[in-house]
Amino acid sequence: MEDHLKVIISGGGTGGHIFPALSIADAVKAKRPDTDILFVGAENRMEMQRVPAAGYPIKGLPVSGFDRRHLLKNIIVLFRLAKSQRMAKRIIRNFQPDVAVGVGGYASGPTLKMAGAAGIPTLLQEQNSYAGVTNKLLAKDAAVICVAYEGLERFFPAEKIRLTGNPVRGNLLSASVAHDDAVKSYGFDPSKPVVLIVGGSLGARSVNESIVAHLDDIRNSEVQFIWQTGKYYFEEMKKRVGANKPANLVITDFIANMDVAYAAADLVVSRAGAGSISEFCLLGKAVILVPSPNVAEDHQTKNAIALVNKGAAVLVKDVEAQEKLVPTALSLVRDTSRLADLRKNILTLALPDSASIIADEVIRLAEEYRTHKTQ
Repeated sequence: MEDHLKVIISGGGTGGHIFPALSIADAVKAKRPDTDILFVGAENRMEMQRVPAAGYPIKGLPVSGFDRRHLLKNIIVLFRLAKSQRMAKRIIRNFQPDVAVGVGGYASGPTLKMAGAAGIPTLLQEQNSYAGVTNKLLAKDAAVICVAYEGLERFFPAEKIRLTGNPVRGNLLSASVAHDDAVKSYGFDPSKPVVLIVGGSLGARSVNESIVAHLDDIRNSEVQFIWQTGKYYFEEMKKRVGANKPANLVITDFIANMDVAYAAADLVVSRAGAGSISEFCLLGKAVILVPSPNVAEDHQTKNAIALVNKGAAVLVKDVEAQEKLVPTALSLVRDTSRLADLRKNILTLALPDSASIIADEVIRLAEEYRTHKTQ
C-alpha cells in the first residue's frame, strides 16, 4: 500500500464554497505534503477554473440544481444526477481515496454518497447557520460534520459535530496594509470615513440600485465609497452613473486585492454569505448585511440574524435596500461608538485556524481508514 494519503474534496459553485475547499486542501498539504488531493466539481461552474489555477486537479460532473419554478425541467436534472452518480462511482474506484470531504455545492451530493457507499469515511463542512438540504441528507452516513455556528444539533447528530468555523482566504489574515495607505490607494482622504460595498463576484442588483438612487446623498456627504458592482452589472451601472459620478465614489467591477479594500473600510456593506461573514469576524469589521433572497432555505437571512442577535452586525432587508441602505450606511459610519461596538462584538464570534482544525480531522479519518484496511 502507498504511504501517502489520498483525499477527495467535492463541491463548489460559488467562491463561498471554493475558497474554503482550497484552504482545507492547502492545510492538508502543509501538514502532509505527500498527500494526493483530487477535487470533484460541477461542469461549467467556477471551480473548474479556480481549482486548477490553484494547482490542484479536478474532475467535473454534469450535476445541476433543481428548478423550483419549472418542475418539468427537473427531468433533465434527475438524468444528470444519475449520470453524475455513475461518474462519481468511477472516479472513486479509480482514485481510491482514504477520505472524502464535502464543502457544499451541487457536486458534493453524488460524490459523497458514492464514497459512503464504498465504505470510505466522509467529512461534511456546513458553512451556514441553517443546514443545506444536501448536507442534511448526507449527515446520516458522515463520520464528522464541521460547522461554523452553534446550535446545528437540530440538523445533525450532536456526536458528529465539530465547531471549527469556516476557512477563509489565507492572504486576508496575513495582510499588513495600514489603513491610511489603503485609503490613499483609492485616491481618498484618510481623515474621512470609508464605506466598502461588495455584492459578491457577480454583484447584487438591489445593492447596486440603492447606490444609483442615492448618488446625491453620497455626493453631499463627507463619506467616501468604494463600490464593487460585480462584473455582471459593471457596464450598466457605469453608464447609468455617467458624468453624474460623485468624486467621493470609486466604481469597480471586481476587487482583486480584498486585503487592501478591507483595510481601507470603516464600514462594509455585503451579502450575508457564510464565507464573507467568517472574514468579517476574523478581521473585526463593522458590517451591514443585505441577505440575498435568491438562496436555498433563505439561509443568508438566518446567517445575518445570528450576528444581529449578538450585536455583531446591522441587517437591511433586500426589499428595503433601495430606500434604506445608503441612509443607514451614512448614519452608521459617522457613529464611531456604534462602529466600535460592532467591531468588538463580531470579533468574539471569530473562530481562527479553521482550515488547520478541519485538516486535522481529514487526516485522522484517512489514517484510521488506512489502518482499518490493513487489519
